[in-house]
Amino acid sequence: MQWVRKAGQLSAACLPMDADWARVVAMTPRHSFIPRWWEGSPGSWQLHDGSSDPEQWMEAAYRPETLVTRVGTLHADHATDETAFGEPTSAATDPRLIVTMLRHGMVWPGLTALCVAGSGYTAALLSRRLGDTSITAIDIDAYLVHSAAERLDSVGLHPATAVCDITGELPGQFDRIISTVSVRPVPHSWLTALNPGGRLVTSIAGTGLLMTADKTQDGGAAGKIVDGIAAVFMGVRHSDGYHEAATDDLFERVRDQDGAEVTMSRFPVLAETFSWDWDVMSMLELTCPGIEYQFASAADGLRTAWMLHQDGSWARMSGPPGTPAEVHQDGPRRLWNELEAILVRRELDSGLPAHGADVIITPDGETTLSSGSWSVTL
Repeated sequence: MQWVRKAGQLSAACLPMDADWARVVAMTPRHSFIPRWWEGSPGSWQLHDGSSDPEQWMEAAYRPETLVTRVGTLHADHATDETAFGEPTSAATDPRLIVTMLRHGMVWPGLTALCVAGSGYTAALLSRRLGDTSITAIDIDAYLVHSAAERLDSVGLHPATAVCDITGELPGQFDRIISTVSVRPVPHSWLTALNPGGRLVTSIAGTGLLMTADKTQDGGAAGKIVDGIAAVFMGVRHSDGYHEAATDDLFERVRDQDGAEVTMSRFPVLAETFSWDWDVMSMLELTCPGIEYQFASAADGLRTAWMLHQDGSWARMSGPPGTPAEVHQDGPRRLWNELEAILVRRELDSGLPAHGADVIITPDGETTLSSGSWSVTL
């Protein structure tokens, strides 16, 4: 079968040094969990149907990358049009990142584990390694739970499934909680559902920070932010979709408005500073959560970036590529100053303290990261 060869190639790309997980990836047909998917961006998503182009299906399913399966409230399985618009709300995560989480979760036979249902692929990997009777897959979306269960059944795996909010009461007690949706802070229910000595693995919402923590005797947990790994996941949602951007009205009001403070930055305008520099973005989200962004590029090369917060704070940076940006700021906080301080710190310290930071979680879920003299409580 073609998928066996492709799964072997995926395994080699993901896990050249881990024989146990390499075997699991090689024997799991990822395409079975992604029959249809979206490719593109929020401006325009194009639908792909695996059954109509099996060769493309095999190529996409066994590439080590994330495939979007749901845009807004429209799952690819239900789409009748070939295009969609909006933000992604569910995806089949890059297998490299999934297995990285499983390895840092110290998952091995004899343990029980809870995971997010999603496409069903994570539950399949866990079921292959631990046995399906040791796995529970949950999701707030009843369709995702149902479809994941059907696809798991089609490959001979039958873990328990349940429809529930992962931040609420969980269906049982577990040795491991592996969450491929991001949270902030760690839900109290996770600490309650973890067995003594149990471990959780998740990412912090709005950041690229992967967190591991082991349950402590007082009912809290202690662990680390994994150094050198960007783990970017969709945030947990509590209903059919995500809330719309909270700063749309603010953006329309201040798009071209002069700020109360106007300065020249030592840095140029780079959209990549926000979109792809996960170290910087993560630090900013930890210290000043909830910032939203807008970007524009003019035909003459002028770049403009806006930082917006629902408390009314905003900043606008404009300038040609590679030249210092003119910065307008207003509102209760100076958002660009917050970002620039992080950029300067990275240059002077040759890094930022969030990666590798210690994590302490109190029994009620209050989560604190610290490294040397730096600390932040979520």
